[in-house]
Amino acid sequence: MLDYPPGTQLSEIALAQEFGISRTPMRRVLARLEEEGLVHSVHGVGTIVTDANITELEQAYRLRVELTALTGRLDPVLPDTVFLDRLQGLIDRAAEMAVSGTPQSFTVLDMEVFEALLELTANEPLRQVLERLYYQTKRLWLVRAIKAELDLQEEYEIFLHELEAIQLAIRSGDLNAVAQIQQAHISMSFNRLLQKKD
Repeated sequence: MLDYPPGTQLSEIALAQEFGISRTPMRRVLARLEEEGLVHSVHGVGTIVTDANITELEQAYRLRVELTALTGRLDPVLPDTVFLDRLQGLIDRAAEMAVSGTPQSFTVLDMEVFEALLELTANEPLRQVLERLYYQTKRLWLVRAIKAELDLQEEYEIFLHELEAIQLAIRSGDLNAVAQIQQAHISMSFNRLLQKKD
């Protein structure tokens, strides 16, 4: 629900048509999104996109910071050359972001980076929890960026430096360092959001 602003009323039928699926799986998707707190169903009104409230997401952010450190210790997966090539491609795109990036394109890239780095642990329960926390909290950044409450140039540069540091840690075979770099950047990102808190 990253693409829909808070307060948007969603139509099950329209969404099913948009994504080319029947209403039954769309109903399941909306139920899952409601569990995640991304939408709220109001009887007689419909499904409404919820606001990205930093106070409500603070605990999720803090848990995400702590659990990210575990990715370097629980069932770590050493990356192969295919992964390293993929990471280089993501870094190249991050470098271009400073020139032509938008909050939406940055978010897409950030999601791809998150999914790639999640492959560095084979611990499935940890992966599932981190994925849930990521998607709960990511839209908060996007909402703030769209509202021009963040210095996007600075955000893009920080992101690029994070990826370059991760690449160096991977090349040295230190997956604990990769996890610590990610942990530090999630924490710093959240602190920047807190500074912009209304």
